[in-house]
Amino acid sequence: MSELVTKSVLQEQQEQRIETRTAVKRIAGFTIVATAVAVLAVLGAVVLFAQGQDNDKYSLKSPSGIAFSDFRGYEDWAVVSSARTDERLKVIVGSPTMIKAFKAGIPGNGQPFPDGSMVVKLQWTPKKSAEAPFVVDVPDVFKEVFVMEKDSKRFPKSGGWGYAVFNYDAASDKFTPDPKSPSDCGYACHTPVKAKDYIFHPYQKR
Repeated sequence: MSELVTKSVLQEQQEQRIETRTAVKRIAGFTIVATAVAVLAVLGAVVLFAQGQDNDKYSLKSPSGIAFSDFRGYEDWAVVSSARTDERLKVIVGSPTMIKAFKAGIPGNGQPFPDGSMVVKLQWTPKKSAEAPFVVDVPDVFKEVFVMEKDSKRFPKSGGWGYAVFNYDAASDKFTPDPKSPSDCGYACHTPVKAKDYIFHPYQKR
């Protein structure tokens, strides 16, 4: 009889240990899941915020209908060249299609850039560097994004290129379409380089 009681007590204790381990595992699993959900929520919020910032910019269109979203990803495009005026420091970047055409010898070989080629000119006000041990101008306030898009069907009257300007306001961190930038706004200025398919800046040696 005592043996049966002892076995019953041992069995009960074993069952309690199993239940305790199971409960601990459930709590640990719940903690891991809850932590993962929290991390994903934070990451998701960051991504959505970044996308929201981009969507604000990429929802814009110029007065002639050129969409900023056509140039999505320009922030990481390859540099074509740079330029300097009294008012602006400029960095010219090109879409992958544009860069591929440059490397194939266009426009030096007399061929036009293919449709889908895009150029973006990033423009800052200049300032003298306060850190360099020599005199050098560096970018100060970002001001505009000037864009060119090759589409022979959409822009037949301006050599196949559409032009637009999107102004940037540093105080509000917002872009706005320039109200004075119809699709052919850069055509007159670029006509002198018609033989180069309206492109001033060659792909610079590097």
